[in-house]
Amino acid sequence: MSVLDTASAYRGSSNGLRLWLGEVWADKARLRRMAMLGGVSLVVAVALLVYLFGGRYVGTDDSYVQAAKLMVTTDVSGLVQTVNVHQGQHVKKGQVLFTLDPRPFQIALENAQAALASARVEVLSQEANYRGLVAQVAAQQAQVRLAQSTYNRDLALARANAIAPLTLDQARSSYMAAQATLASLQQNADTQLAKLLGDPNLPPERAPAYQQAKAALDEATRQFDHAVVRAPFEGVVTEVDSLQPGTLVISALSSFSTTSAVGLVSTTDIWVEANMKETDLTRVKEGNPVSLTIDTYPGRTWHGHVDAVARASDSAFSPLPSENASSNWVKVVQRIPVRIKLDQKAGDPALRSGMSVVVTIDTGERRWHRLVSGR
Repeated sequence: MSVLDTASAYRGSSNGLRLWLGEVWADKARLRRMAMLGGVSLVVAVALLVYLFGGRYVGTDDSYVQAAKLMVTTDVSGLVQTVNVHQGQHVKKGQVLFTLDPRPFQIALENAQAALASARVEVLSQEANYRGLVAQVAAQQAQVRLAQSTYNRDLALARANAIAPLTLDQARSSYMAAQATLASLQQNADTQLAKLLGDPNLPPERAPAYQQAKAALDEATRQFDHAVVRAPFEGVVTEVDSLQPGTLVISALSSFSTTSAVGLVSTTDIWVEANMKETDLTRVKEGNPVSLTIDTYPGRTWHGHVDAVARASDSAFSPLPSENASSNWVKVVQRIPVRIKLDQKAGDPALRSGMSVVVTIDTGERRWHRLVSGR
């Protein structure tokens, strides 16, 4: 029965009107319930679809551009003679950044060269001395044989009472003295041969003294070369204003600190480090494509791929690690560094270390696929 028919049936009485109004209100309530149930069902269905077809992309805005950077200094001490670069200058690998006064290093190099030459002469002199001692030993051996022959002859004559006992004693003394001199010369020759490592024709390059002098020369040459400081990689110069001619540069090896240096930031070795939540790394692996937006250049998208996922969180290397043994411990989602390699193209805007980046990683898998595959 329609609403109009119900109204006609109950038109004649007040009770009928009230019944009619009650039925109309019941119809509206049923419509509201149906609308509410339909709306909730639609929201649940849409949310379920979004959930099942989502999960492919994970990302974070806790990401920053990183670049290889170094405070370029030297391991020798000296006075700065020239500064060959200026703030913001682009330099190639091997280009001179600054130089130290070369005179102290040149003097040390010349001294080392002289010491090497002296060591060579010393080895040749020792060989000559050894040959001289060998000749003396041979001559003394002849003297020993002569003294022995004289002693033997005098001994025979003494037995025949043909000579005086004093003559025999002199012959015996001369023989023993010749033997002692021969032993001393032989000992000197052996000592000289030991200095030559047992080789009477030892090449000077094999002698310990020569090798020691050669090492000193190599060190002097190294220090002389390091008086000219060059760029270890291509980049842009920074932090150069504090370095001026006349500045004393102290070797980092002796002071355990960098006293003067030139900052260098690479323009080729650039990457993005994203600090991802550990709960977002379930499907992230090396090679996943990545989309990046940089705050400095809104509306522009860079592309890259996951280069590496760190095997430890940043807190694992903290000098003061968190203590989790207390009773009031609260679990905190850890951040794992993810290194992203950029696919840079010619004409891209310059990227600077420290720029903020928003990272979106495409894992290639949606949730419904994981549910179906059981992974």
